Amino acid sequence: MTGLPYPESAPVFSCAETLAFEQARFRGPTAEADEWEAMHAAGVGVAEGILRDAGEHGGLQPGARVLVLVGKGHNGGDALIAAQRILAAITGATAEVCLVFGERALRPLAAKAWRALQESAAGRVNQVRLADEWGGAFAVCLDGIFGFQFRPPLPEVARAVLERVQRLSVTLRAAVDLPSGFAEPGAFRADFTYATGTVKDQVLTLPNAGRVRWVELDWDLSTAVVASTTRVLRSAVLAPLTALRPSAVDKRSFGHVGIVAGSRHYPGAALLAVKAALRSGVGLVSAFVPESLVPAFAAAAPEAIWVGWPETPDGGLALEGRHLIQQRGERIDAWVIGPGLGREAETLAWVAEQVAADDRPVVLDADALQSTVLRAVRGTCILTPHAGEWSRIADGLTPEDFTASRSTVVVAKGPLTRVVAGGVSQVILAGGPVLARGGSGDVLAGLVGGLLAQTPTDPVRAAARGALWHARAADILARERGQVAVATGDLLDRLPSALRNLC
Repeated sequence: MTGLPYPESAPVFSCAETLAFEQARFRGPTAEADEWEAMHAAGVGVAEGILRDAGEHGGLQPGARVLVLVGKGHNGGDALIAAQRILAAITGATAEVCLVFGERALRPLAAKAWRALQESAAGRVNQVRLADEWGGAFAVCLDGIFGFQFRPPLPEVARAVLERVQRLSVTLRAAVDLPSGFAEPGAFRADFTYATGTVKDQVLTLPNAGRVRWVELDWDLSTAVVASTTRVLRSAVLAPLTALRPSAVDKRSFGHVGIVAGSRHYPGAALLAVKAALRSGVGLVSAFVPESLVPAFAAAAPEAIWVGWPETPDGGLALEGRHLIQQRGERIDAWVIGPGLGREAETLAWVAEQVAADDRPVVLDADALQSTVLRAVRGTCILTPHAGEWSRIADGLTPEDFTASRSTVVVAKGPLTRVVAGGVSQVILAGGPVLARGGSGDVLAGLVGGLLAQTPTDPVRAAARGALWHARAADILARERGQVAVATGDLLDRLPSALRNLC
């Protein structure tokens, strides 16, 4: 649990810290050229994010209309370059550009981006003014009016533009860096916000930011001085999973995870967790489940070692099965306990007994997340609670406070999932509403457990890899099939793709 924060994450900045960082970075005789290069990279990154995320509602179609809201400075330039990239990618797409404060107010680089858009898409770009009629529907509205240096209140002209926008039919509303107006009355309401270069702390809490995505630029953030202990997890944490494995190995080289899960009332949770562990790259998976479930489960996932556990009258795990752990669990490297386990007192008594007697690392999920169990834990553990489960066990503490003096990692699941250890929070800017369905936590627990068995001395990275991998698979699923007509098990088949392209 030492070495936090890990290099696969980057700090979250305040707006003042961002200003100081950028002023230090962009200075000297090449400042303007460097700023233009950064603006271009940011704009292209925003466009590529929009093109990907639009897949969740069917993608941008030929002839798509894009409305671009442009302020005076760099955010406006980013938005104009993003529009240029979108028009280049989508046949027949058009852009209607509102220069909110007029063309003369554009700062030099924003004016350069405006000229570049007009020249690159001649005949497909139209300037619109507040007094004009903005009829029809738009595929995208891209907000680049204000950046992180905005100070309230909203100028009247900007407020009027944003009020007009809110009445329009728009499929996807995207903000560059931060929604214009922050959370002021009348501020832009985004479906996605694309944080450029650095992630500002405000964007993680604004109710109108929608889902936050990070457009990473080629900036060295490792030396930045920031006050916050919150960080953003980078895709680089997954890179080791894409490397070629050594040739002289066998199944024992990649760990053995034991999963204790399931009950007669919640059988599917155990199967989802086991199937996810099988996809994690772990060498062996042993699954301890109620004995009545073994025949069907063995047929569904024959790669696992299925161990039937004696059942209570109500279908939970009976205490008399504790001997199975001694007989069959000797060579296990890490445990997952909890998916679908139920809350029978007899079962939970065994869980507390097990974590008190065994110092091997363990993932505790779902019904295993009980105060009595946590007080008994002897070794390193990873907790995977949603908000309701956290309130049940945290005694009013935040995950940051809870982990500050414990050998515990908390994967705090929610719209903005966080991996917390040693008081440091690593935020995952991926995933979305497609995960808001039963079983997604079971998949996460199995995935994290399989990774933990491969790196039992590094639970933070196991948790971070599992959570980010899970979220990226959810993004791929939503872009392929939308957010509605999918099942949680569909995530499993997206795990390979989530590792193929780590941009």
